[in-house]
Amino acid sequence: MSVDGWNTVLVLGGIRSGKSEFAESLVADAPTVRYVATSAAADPDDTEWATRLAAHRARRPGSWTTEETAGDPRRLADVLASAGPNETVLVDDLGGWVTVLLDPAHQPADDVATIAELAEAVRASEARIVLVSPEVGLSLVPTTPLGRAFTDALGAANRAVADACDAVALVVAGQPAWLKPSTPARLVGVPAQAVPTGGTTVPTSGTAATAGGAADPADGPPPPLPEVLTPTVPAAPAAAAADGTAWAAPTMALPVVATGLVIQPGMELPMPDEYAGPQAVQRLGTLDLPGAGLGVLERVVEFAAATQGTPTPTPWTDVRVLLLHGDHAGGTAAGAVPGESARLAGQARAGRGALARLAAESGASLQVVDAPPSAPIEHGPALDTDAVESALRYGWRLAEEAAGAGVRLLVLGACGAGAEAAAAAVLVATAGAEAPTVLGRVHTADGEIDDAAWMVRCATVRDALHRTRRSPRDAKDVLAELGGGDVAVATGVLLGATARRVPVLLDGPVGLAAGMISRDLAGQTRHWCLLVDHGGHPAVRLAADVLGLTPLLDLRLDLGEGANALAALPLLRSVLALAGSLPVHPQHGGVDDEPAGDPTGTSTTPGGDAPTVTVSADDTPTTTPAGDAAAHDTPTTTPAGDAAEPSTSAATGAAEPDVIPEFAEPEPAGPGPTTTAPIDAGPERDPSGRRAG
Repeated sequence: MSVDGWNTVLVLGGIRSGKSEFAESLVADAPTVRYVATSAAADPDDTEWATRLAAHRARRPGSWTTEETAGDPRRLADVLASAGPNETVLVDDLGGWVTVLLDPAHQPADDVATIAELAEAVRASEARIVLVSPEVGLSLVPTTPLGRAFTDALGAANRAVADACDAVALVVAGQPAWLKPSTPARLVGVPAQAVPTGGTTVPTSGTAATAGGAADPADGPPPPLPEVLTPTVPAAPAAAAADGTAWAAPTMALPVVATGLVIQPGMELPMPDEYAGPQAVQRLGTLDLPGAGLGVLERVVEFAAATQGTPTPTPWTDVRVLLLHGDHAGGTAAGAVPGESARLAGQARAGRGALARLAAESGASLQVVDAPPSAPIEHGPALDTDAVESALRYGWRLAEEAAGAGVRLLVLGACGAGAEAAAAAVLVATAGAEAPTVLGRVHTADGEIDDAAWMVRCATVRDALHRTRRSPRDAKDVLAELGGGDVAVATGVLLGATARRVPVLLDGPVGLAAGMISRDLAGQTRHWCLLVDHGGHPAVRLAADVLGLTPLLDLRLDLGEGANALAALPLLRSVLALAGSLPVHPQHGGVDDEPAGDPTGTSTTPGGDAPTVTVSADDTPTTTPAGDAAAHDTPTTTPAGDAAEPSTSAATGAAEPDVIPEFAEPEPAGPGPTTTAPIDAGPERDPSGRRAG
């Protein structure tokens, strides 16, 4: 709930409108839910009402707990007020609660005061609360005093609770419409750009939100997103995301731009389908695959199945690469060529370089993101707290925009100066490692190892950790003190992609450092991430081990962060395509399309008749090749001992190969050769049987 900017939600709807199902979907991702039933016990003779209650109970997962307040309607406010910040409460519904409140058994009762207490409890509660209530104000005025009292009390309750809640939804015929916030979400469009025909493009690049920037809607419109470059083949239309598959469906969320989301630890984000992955692996065992099948690449099928929500996943089509460009000042950038990161970012924007070329071959769009620059971490924080909040929101909005455009897979990359050392500092702070063990070697422009620059980076990370030894180790504190702008934006991307159920390919230290930070904000993010190759980088190895992300490959590619994952993407797509198209093995009930074999066991030759074997009166087997008549050019095989001359082909005159006779006891060697003609044309033999020469 909190990930969508809500803490309390009121769901209104008519009879059989689907309001209860919609409310339950809002809390479906919560690990536990306190379900508060407000209706009084049904009349034993009212079977129809009992059936309704039984249907409600059947939909509740086993992890939910149920409480009833029918005995004392005032206790509902106490239940909401006492709920903790980590609890999720679903109240269904206020109509039953008002019915009990008006029951003469609870009179005298001041229903107005009780409704005010309920609204105040909702407003003051720290828990995530979803309340369901019928909307009866659209019907005719009841003709009975009790009916009018019910509609009046329920209308007053709905108004009071709606005013106290963060969001209000009205469900009509199963379709939810959001009444609060009333301002519709503004989805920022990102234009696609074609490859220029010679020359370069002049992009309208956006800048990330900085300290005091317009991240909050109250401060003005959000900053424009960077352009999306599609080097060659454009991605499939965004309408492909609405094909009815569960894995492409967005979460029940208003975009972060409109809700003013506060990213904080303990957010409840969705998890991949826990059943689809194992079912996909089990299905692989039934396919017509030889040997060990896909080997370790089975994990690709399992990951895609879980994130797509189906045992038969499809290859990722709409892919977007997010290249984060944010430089780090100070010792973390020791050994970096000045201006090199800006050159790489400009090269990617222009559709040139390794990353753009691989994106073009994969049909992926490329988006270059300018992250806030980071200050030297050895002297002070890399970013201030406001800049961290803005960067997190900005990354979340990038993922939201990608999901809205139909993107089904994100690839995260980075190209900032000093980014590797800053990511290593994050890993040292979060995983308890030593700087020299996670810092990769530094190479000069000529490809030589620069040990002096590596030592400067080690000393910088050591000094930064010493400076912050008494500082908190919370996620945002680590981003502010050590991580910097690119790691903060990457963290927001991972959180936003998880909220929208979009998987992410990680590649390089920045993405893994963001994964470590995201773990402390929402532990579900790592389940939506896939690490293709560790690239031989020690920081990636350590973070992958902590996060439980086993690399699929060991290619040790060093094409740049993001390019390594794109290089392996065609292989991953091929694996998914193969797993989805192969038939089931006949042993597991599949249909074998091959023609049935000869029942006699004799193999057949395509395009001709089967060879025949006959036995003459003197036990001489005769073989007739397929398609030949027995009367012409029929080679004859004579068992050993019946003739000394080998058979020859009438067509070529060449000697046919001898047929291996059955095993027989060899005769003792005589004083001379035992045959009148040699069997082969090899070297001469002396009378003793030894080979001459």
